[in-house]
Amino acid sequence: MPLLSLSRTANHSYLLAIGMTILCSCKFISPPVPSAAEQSRLTGQKATQDLWLDDEVRPLSGKLDQIPMFNSNSPEWIKQPGILLSTFPSSGKATPEAHLNFGFKNNFTLFSHHFSHTPIDLKTLYLGIIVHNPNTETVTLALNTAASYQLAEAPFDKKPSIAENPEGTVFSGPGVRTVDQILRQLKTNQQPQNQADFPKVLIIPPGEYRLLLNHPIPVKGLEKPINGRSTFMQLHSNQTVNLAELAMYAPTTKSGDERKPTLEEWKKLLLTGGLAGPRDKRPTPPGQGGVLIYSRVSGVQAGSNWQALLTDPGSKHLSIPASGKGISYGISTLRAGRLGTAQTQAAKLLARYTDTAYEAHGNYCVYYDLSLPLHNPTSSPKQVTLTLATPIKVDKLNPKGLQFTIPPRTHPYFRGTVRLRISEDDGAITTQYVHLWQRTGELTKPMSTLTIPPKTTKTVSVDFLYPPDSTPPQILRIATSPVK
Repeated sequence: MPLLSLSRTANHSYLLAIGMTILCSCKFISPPVPSAAEQSRLTGQKATQDLWLDDEVRPLSGKLDQIPMFNSNSPEWIKQPGILLSTFPSSGKATPEAHLNFGFKNNFTLFSHHFSHTPIDLKTLYLGIIVHNPNTETVTLALNTAASYQLAEAPFDKKPSIAENPEGTVFSGPGVRTVDQILRQLKTNQQPQNQADFPKVLIIPPGEYRLLLNHPIPVKGLEKPINGRSTFMQLHSNQTVNLAELAMYAPTTKSGDERKPTLEEWKKLLLTGGLAGPRDKRPTPPGQGGVLIYSRVSGVQAGSNWQALLTDPGSKHLSIPASGKGISYGISTLRAGRLGTAQTQAAKLLARYTDTAYEAHGNYCVYYDLSLPLHNPTSSPKQVTLTLATPIKVDKLNPKGLQFTIPPRTHPYFRGTVRLRISEDDGAITTQYVHLWQRTGELTKPMSTLTIPPKTTKTVSVDFLYPPDSTPPQILRIATSPVK
């Protein structure tokens, strides 16, 4: 997500175009606000109209669990090799401040997202994730799910705002493709299948090291020498282990050919190396005003899953809103983007570097698993729509409601696949996979439309892994209309 967040007035760009003030008789006189047509003429951009949804905006029920995530996203663009994230103890290391001394045991997750841009001589950058068993007993490390894709395998192509995605063939970016593959393996009756280059289990004897990842980010032969790699895993260890992700350019053979780094070379970098660079911008401390810099995450976050049953207070179901009305739940709300809910969903960090983000803004790869028992309390059938949308980010809600724009702004803010499972009257489950490619301020068509008979409850499950390279917040909207 962008490192920087600025507050601007709605007419900022237009006022700049005609001059912010007119100097007259030593007084500053504000000019009139131009019409939409005049704005379009002055800026050369298509005029926009605001669309306001007067929804009831609710905080999301439930909360993050405490399953830790190894979250390596800073520096996102790597130029200097070194340590990206190490949870090893600092003792015996050349750069003690590069090691966060955190052990993983039982269930945990791992997220990595890094890029290489025009390296010298177009050298191939390698990412290595090394695991150490500090115990006197053998460690069994299970890779329950694992996927990794390059930008070259999943470019940031423009996609339709909403598209059916039953086979996972629609994606925009390596992070999106990675979590799409994992999503399809969750909550199914099928045994998860990792990519061929990931084992199902690593056996690590006492005191030894193993490589969990040793993958390249090549740029040679690409139209532009830019590439990246996203990786996500769900793991389980029967004993405490330490992990580190490192970056180095490919070593060469005597003949000058590139080769894959060895475990011993990764260990040497772990022991003797410093932090990789260049470093991202430092984050704005909590509570400090002015320009807000989120920065990027490099640390261990508290929480990998957000499970929720969305109901009315004190009820076992969620009564659908009146016809023509909507209920919206904040998704991935964060500092300065709580949409009036006062809820921050961003995961806290159990360990971090001092120049990286204070929270896991965006909750990349957090699994949102939401169940909606939708109840029609009326005496007539109702048509209900479910929409995931990206309103203009605000902390306090405008009295008019949630703000969208027509047309939406240019930059894509949410790219990823959402799964919906609808319980039918005969007990069957209908499953949909929907890929969204949303700009900020975009209210797309509904992901699903269903008819609920009178005095009936129909349960819908909505789940997704929050896609890397998306920018929060979003909303999950339930709206009602009469059956035509």
